[in-house]
Amino acid sequence: MRAAALAGMAALASACGGPPEAIAPRPAAPLRETGRAAQGPAPRQELRLIPAEAYLRTYLRLFGGLAPAEVERRARGDDRSALFDTWGDYLAAIGLPDHSLDLPRGTQTNALMMAAFERLGIALCDRALEHDLKASEPVPIERRLIFAFDLPAQDLDEAAFAPRFDVLHRTFLSYPARLAPPDRQGKFFALYQGTVARHRAKGAPKSRFTPAEAGWAAVCYGLVRHPEFVLY
Repeated sequence: MRAAALAGMAALASACGGPPEAIAPRPAAPLRETGRAAQGPAPRQELRLIPAEAYLRTYLRLFGGLAPAEVERRARGDDRSALFDTWGDYLAAIGLPDHSLDLPRGTQTNALMMAAFERLGIALCDRALEHDLKASEPVPIERRLIFAFDLPAQDLDEAAFAPRFDVLHRTFLSYPARLAPPDRQGKFFALYQGTVARHRAKGAPKSRFTPAEAGWAAVCYGLVRHPEFVLY
């Protein structure tokens, strides 16, 4: 069963193509109003779970369009931090059926599924940060996986945070941050600031990330866990 699932993932990987085009920070262009429509009172359909195959395809693409076995190797890394195990440990948890155990396809979220999404998301964000920002040889922005921006030497204010947050927002949620609920950027900036402050505090646990890197990792965690990323 696991071999069949991995073969299916290889087909997904081939459909992903090469590494995605990097989204560099840029000023937000004004939106032109083309019309208005009143919202009707009819009930809307509830959010639905994205098929597991679509989530896997997205995950492989965010890792640079790599083959599943290569993504597994990169997600596990060499630091033995147990961020990722093997694909076989997650496929049923994220909703794929397992006919050998008579497990049907998952159609609703559950605690085990959310824990699997959590582990996959953390592995993606941490390994992408190591690749994009901590490589021994600087990685050009156009070749970065997730963090397609530079970190300034000085502390970020919200004005400097905004275009960088927009890059991650577009990457994970597929639309500009300015179209999100108006308090979203402020909440993520508070998350960033709080994470930086905790990592700078006296007696803070040792981390392989600098305070600023840890702040951006936390923002990445928040976006990859967002309901808009796993539901539609």
